[in-house]
Amino acid sequence: MSQTVDRALTILPLLAEGPANLEQVAGRLGVHKSTALRLLRTLHEHGMVYRQQDQRYRLGARLFALAQQAFESLDVREIAHPHLVALNERCGHTVHLAVYEDGEVVYIDKVDSRYPVRMYSRIGKPVALTVAAVAKLLLADLPEGERRALAERLDYPSYTSRSTPNAGAFLRELAVVRERGWATDFGGHEESINCVGAPIRGADGRVVAACSLSAPNVVVSSDELLALLPLLRRAADAISAEYSGKPPSVKVSS
Repeated sequence: MSQTVDRALTILPLLAEGPANLEQVAGRLGVHKSTALRLLRTLHEHGMVYRQQDQRYRLGARLFALAQQAFESLDVREIAHPHLVALNERCGHTVHLAVYEDGEVVYIDKVDSRYPVRMYSRIGKPVALTVAAVAKLLLADLPEGERRALAERLDYPSYTSRSTPNAGAFLRELAVVRERGWATDFGGHEESINCVGAPIRGADGRVVAACSLSAPNVVVSSDELLALLPLLRRAADAISAEYSGKPPSVKVSS
């Protein structure tokens, strides 16, 4: 990398810690103040840094605008799809990707199982909020007040004998999901279908999507599906890393 570019890029994380004066920037870079000033002026001209009235420099509005533009252009489905396909090829089970939008959790991608028994689910279809593993992951990440208000206004249909019965039970389950970082649906929506899910996180650590493995219990038991959780979590972590631009941070034991 060009030494000039390297030095300029070193300034940005420094200013992310807070405003700094010319002497502080030069000291961090290990250069003369005239060199630091030249770099700061260039960054200022491009809107990447801003000089305050007290002569200290801070990150500029243009940098935030670019970051927001980059974030908005990210397509979690496009990023996730190759990982979902690879996961499906490894285990053979149905893989789903879901997001939370406007009070609903919706499937935005699906890779069908390789065996004849297929799940009745489709892209664009809302999931059962009170039982689906992907819904639990997405709702568990909501702020506490929003999470509680949502739980109290939901209906709790008795899809099966294992369905979540009421708001209190749902909130307790969401607390468990939030703590352990994964979720299950073992016959809560359909008696014959088991599912495990894992979160996909953005750069700020918040859950932006959730992916899951689902299979009929005539194909694999709940314990056998749960044994694939490390594989699922590694896929979710890889998607998170690519989506957020960070290296994988979750180490899952096999």
